[in-house]
Amino acid sequence: MTPPVAAPRIAIFMSTSGHSGVDRAMKHLIPALAARGYGVDLLKVRRHGPNLDSIPCGVRVIDTGASTTYAALPALIAYLRRERPAALLADKDRVNRTALLARWLAGMRRHTRLVLSSGTTLSVDLAHRGFFERALQRFSMRRLYPFADQVITTCEAAAEDMAAYTGLSRDRIRSVASPVVPASLFAHRPAPPEHRWFAPGAPPVLLGVGELGARKDFATLIRAFAQLRASRELRLVLVGKGRDQAALQALAQQLGVGDDVDFAGFRQDVYAFMAHAAVFAMTSRWEGLGFVLIEALACGTPSVAADCPSGPREVLADGRYGELVPVGDAAALAQAIERTLDRPPPRERSREAARRYEIEAATDEYLRAMQLPLRVPTRVEAA
Repeated sequence: MTPPVAAPRIAIFMSTSGHSGVDRAMKHLIPALAARGYGVDLLKVRRHGPNLDSIPCGVRVIDTGASTTYAALPALIAYLRRERPAALLADKDRVNRTALLARWLAGMRRHTRLVLSSGTTLSVDLAHRGFFERALQRFSMRRLYPFADQVITTCEAAAEDMAAYTGLSRDRIRSVASPVVPASLFAHRPAPPEHRWFAPGAPPVLLGVGELGARKDFATLIRAFAQLRASRELRLVLVGKGRDQAALQALAQQLGVGDDVDFAGFRQDVYAFMAHAAVFAMTSRWEGLGFVLIEALACGTPSVAADCPSGPREVLADGRYGELVPVGDAAALAQAIERTLDRPPPRERSREAARRYEIEAATDEYLRAMQLPLRVPTRVEAA
């Protein structure tokens, strides 16, 4: 009897904050790859993410013994020589440079397919960095990334931006959907959250979700809400926490809507808030994609978004699935929210926008980028 052929092994090397969009994507992608029969090795830099809630069968979490990305280089070289994975996936420039060097020094270029990922709109993100960091990333992406087998981004606009900003050939870059939402979210609407403003018969709720910082620009959302509140009954809930909370609370008081704005903090039941909000609004100044917008759409919630670089325009299909407004324009945002409140689209239409980002659909896109068989998912229990 012929023994079964071992499934190819996929290595994932990352060094994240532990609570970023990349972390959330990996918590979905890694179990999905394991469910397809792949062996998955998550190579860790100490005190960094991704951090899995549980370890699925077929997944190994490997401590490189390093506390910084570059210090993990010897362990990564040894791993590649020992395990010879079919593919190595890395994310963010410092990690990507380390992965490129490790594969070269390990002599694994012909055996291990290397996929480098970038989850931001590069030109906007680097505008907030120092000169040396900008120069280093532009150089590495233009001169070193061509030695990878594939470079991936979260959306087409981010791919175009990377090519224009760094000089990396556009045909080297591929847009791959992030695994954002489980299939169950499309089928079952969560129960209302335990919050006094979501009781039956209560006024409609406008919702924002994210870190309370400058990038998310919740100040524009509060200003737009104040304009709306002057003429209609409405409440605003912001789910998230961050350094700007006190300033945002002061702004709401200054505009006379302090009693109608609730700062709910970080919540595990964020899908419940999304599923029962009248309108979801994303006001970011820039994004890599916009996970919360996708999640709200998957809940069937009517949504509007700032037309920031990059992601919302692609997710909303140039406005087909929800209105797009200029970044920082409170008046335009208020008008878009009002139109959406008055004429909300059918829930199934909103969900349609998020289908590409369902975990299994997105896993297919990752496997295509790694040039590995899609395989049929099977149920895998956590170890």
